[in-house]
Amino acid sequence: MTRAIGWAAPPLRALALILAISMIAFFCIRAVPGDVVDVLAAQGDLTAAQQAEMRQAMGLNASPIVQFLTWGGRALHGEFGNSLRFGKPVGELFLNALPATLHLGLLAFAIGLGLALTLALGALAAPRSPLPLLVQAVNIWSIAVPTFCIGIAGILIFSIWLGWLPAIGHLGLPAAILGIDIAGQLVKPLHDELRQAQAAPHVRTARAKGLHPLRIGLFHLLPTAMPVLLALSSVVLAGVLGGTLTLEVLFGLPGVGSLALNAMHGRDWPLLQATIVFLAAGVVLINAAAELLHRLLDPRPRR
Repeated sequence: MTRAIGWAAPPLRALALILAISMIAFFCIRAVPGDVVDVLAAQGDLTAAQQAEMRQAMGLNASPIVQFLTWGGRALHGEFGNSLRFGKPVGELFLNALPATLHLGLLAFAIGLGLALTLALGALAAPRSPLPLLVQAVNIWSIAVPTFCIGIAGILIFSIWLGWLPAIGHLGLPAAILGIDIAGQLVKPLHDELRQAQAAPHVRTARAKGLHPLRIGLFHLLPTAMPVLLALSSVVLAGVLGGTLTLEVLFGLPGVGSLALNAMHGRDWPLLQATIVFLAAGVVLINAAAELLHRLLDPRPRR
């Protein structure tokens, strides 16, 4: 019974977090002055009577609590309403923008994970080489340098000065920038964990047999560090969404970040609300799945 409750805790906690985030986001969005009718009135010639009629038709005159209960009841049935600005279902707009975000995020994560593993294992196999210093440098880079600033610098250098890449719509440069940032977050803790695992008896036995340091790192040290790597990856994946959204806006990629920015500019509250909830749900579910996998790989949290 206790074990069943333990396994059910992450999903239940994830649902509670999604509900709490939905409520907070809803009321914070409604606290911002103005709505989509004000934006449309500023763009066109709408009389006060026409604006009042539009607000009545869109349900904007109801109290925030009534609006939240109405929205929540529809959301439970998978209906997130229509975009007030584009007139299309919110779910359709989000699903159309999601592939670009996933493409950038997964490509950047693959680059970052590969670079982190290469640097950590290389620094362990060759401790007197420049690789340990490179581990420290990449880690400090990810802490001290914002990806948005690097994105601006990359556009100036590679698109404007050198003319090698287009300034808008290019995927390689933002994926590389975000990948290096991810590698910096992973490589230092991974390297430290691998160094501590060197004292394990099976690692000393493998070293006594004369196995190559890289083989020891791949087949004896890395499996030991998998729980730590999984925990770090879940945290990094959650943070990748934020970096992906900002770089999408900077490089003009048609992803969720650009969609959210358009929703904010147009006071399109249903679209912005659904975008926040979908992204928050993704982050929460990633962490819940990582916790369940961690329980499978490492028995210590179960005890």
